[in-house]
Amino acid sequence: MKHYTRKIINDPLFGFITIPNQFLLELIEHPFVQRLKRIKQLGLASFVYPSAQHTRFQHSIGALHLTMEAINHLRQKNHIISDDEANAVMAAILLHDIGHAPFSHVLENTLFEKTTHEFLSLKLIERINNERNNELALVLKVFTDEYPRKFFHQLISSQLDMDRMDYLRRDCFYTGVIEGEIGSSRIIKMLNIHNDNLVVDHKGIYSIENFLIARRFMYWQVYLHKTSVGAEELLIKILSRAKEIVSNGNQLFCTPALQYFLSTPHTLTSFVYNETALNHFINIDDSDIISAIKVWCNSDDTILSFLSNCLINRHLMKAVTIQSKLNTEQEHILQHTYAKHFNISISEAKYMYAQRTIQQTTYNTTNDTIGILINNQVYDIAQVVESVNPLIINNKTTRYYLYYITLPNVDILTLLK
Repeated sequence: MKHYTRKIINDPLFGFITIPNQFLLELIEHPFVQRLKRIKQLGLASFVYPSAQHTRFQHSIGALHLTMEAINHLRQKNHIISDDEANAVMAAILLHDIGHAPFSHVLENTLFEKTTHEFLSLKLIERINNERNNELALVLKVFTDEYPRKFFHQLISSQLDMDRMDYLRRDCFYTGVIEGEIGSSRIIKMLNIHNDNLVVDHKGIYSIENFLIARRFMYWQVYLHKTSVGAEELLIKILSRAKEIVSNGNQLFCTPALQYFLSTPHTLTSFVYNETALNHFINIDDSDIISAIKVWCNSDDTILSFLSNCLINRHLMKAVTIQSKLNTEQEHILQHTYAKHFNISISEAKYMYAQRTIQQTTYNTTNDTIGILINNQVYDIAQVVESVNPLIINNKTTRYYLYYITLPNVDILTLLK
C-alpha cells in the first residue's frame, strides 16, 4: 500500500470531509467508483428540478462521511469497534452504489431484466477484492450481512442507514424541496447498539419522527413526482424501441457497451456466468445513453426519432392521475388513435403512451424496523410515536398514472371516457 497522503474533499452539505486512510482513498480512486461521477443520483428528476444534477459519486462520499461520524459516536458510547471493522463498514458504504445502471434506477429493468443494482454492486466488490488479493473479505461479509455484528450491515442497509441519511439531505439540498430536510447530525448522535442491533436512544424519538415524515414528502414530491416519472417512461420507451430495432438486425449508432446490451437480452444469470456482461456494464453510464439519443433524433425510424426528440427537447408525455388502470377497450382506443396519427402499426402504438402504478409505504412494521431504546428495552418506533401513525405507519398509498403523447385537436382523455 502506498504512503498515505492526507485527502480532503469539500462537500456543500458537510463541509470538509477527510478521507481517513490510504485504503479508502485507493477505493475512491478506483474506476468503478469514479464511474459514479457520470451517473446522476436522481435520474431524470432534473426535468422537474433543474438543479438536481448531483451524482452517485457525491452521494457515496457523503454516505462515507456520515458512516465515519456514526462510528465515532458509537465509540464514544464505549462500543468497541476495531479499525478493521471500521474500514470494512466505511468501504462497504462507499461501494454500495457501484452497481447502478445509467440514470440510477431508471434503466435497471430495461437494459437488463431482474437484476438489481445491489447484486451488481456485490459482483463488482468481489472483482475489486480479487484485484486486491482478498483485502475486501471483511467488506464483503459486512455488505452481505454475514458478519456476526449485525449493526455494521444496518449502517449500510436498514430503515435508518447512512445511505438514506445522505440521500434525503442531499436530494433535498439540490432540489430545493425544504420539506425533505432532516436532522442527520442529531440522529447520528442518538444512535446506539443493543444486542448487536442498531437502535436510537429515546431522546431521538422526535428526530426519527421528522425523518419519516420528511421521507414521505421526498418520495411524493421528488422520487415519485409524476412528471419526472413520465420522463423516465419516455426514456424507457426510447431504449425499448432501440432494442427492438437492433433485434430485427438493423444498426443503430451507440457505444460498444450500449450496443452489447441492446443486442442481447440480459438477466441476472448473464452477470453470474458471463464476465463479458460485467465488463460492458462498467463501461456504460449516462453519457452513453444521451449521446446515442442525440443521434437517434435523426433516425430513419419514425418512432425512435420522434421519442428521442421529445426527450432531448423536453416535450414530455402528458401526465395525468387516473382512478385505475386502463381497461382493454380504452387501450384499443389509444392504440388506434396513435396508429392512425403516426401511420404506424397497432403494436407500435404502445410506444406513445404508458401506465404506471405506484405504491409507497413510508414505514412498514412487517419489514425492517427502527428500534427506540428506552430504559434498556427496545420498542418499535410505531409503538412510541402516535401522533403521525395514520400518516406514516403501515399506510400504503397507491396512485395510477397515465402518460401519453398529446395530439393536435385530439382530447385523449375525452376519447377514453
